[in-house]
Amino acid sequence: MKCYQAKTGELSAQWFTIDAEGQVVGRLAAQIAPILMGKHRPTYTPHIDTGDYVIVTNVEKVVLTGNKWREKTYQRYSGHPGGQREEAAWSLLERRPEQILELAIKRMMPKNKIGRHMLDKLKLYVGPNHPHQAQNPAPLEPYSGRPAPSGAILAPPPVEKKSRRKPAEEAAAPEAPAEETPAETPAE
Repeated sequence: MKCYQAKTGELSAQWFTIDAEGQVVGRLAAQIAPILMGKHRPTYTPHIDTGDYVIVTNVEKVVLTGNKWREKTYQRYSGHPGGQREEAAWSLLERRPEQILELAIKRMMPKNKIGRHMLDKLKLYVGPNHPHQAQNPAPLEPYSGRPAPSGAILAPPPVEKKSRRKPAEEAAAPEAPAEETPAETPAE
């Protein structure tokens, strides 16, 4: 008996939608990654993209447990000398909230050309609305296992914005002129 091998023409992708509000990032990513790879199907074939599309809404309301909002950092590198940057999780959530979940899922996918193609089927949106109503996405139940610990910091800490500008009082006050000393006349 031969093993079944999926063929590209036989496949039809489904669309799923999931609400990320109150979901722990890693658990949600572990639920989404196998769907993007197609491992939830009996027709899974490793060298063919058999995965489905996943729409994730409310990505700005994901949860990190423990002290990760303050302590977890994300690194990026521009490719230039001195171009490595580090950013805290709370700062990344303010700047690009979808990137936290995207990076968690991306790191669970295969690191090759087909993995990058599978990641194109992930659609992340801030807020509850998305433009894919025409695809009739089926709702996907979020992981209902262990809830977040009671002592966990579920929201990022409030942070004061640091400005490089001078405070308003210093900028508005004119500088006092320096005292001028009379020029000494050379003795003749």
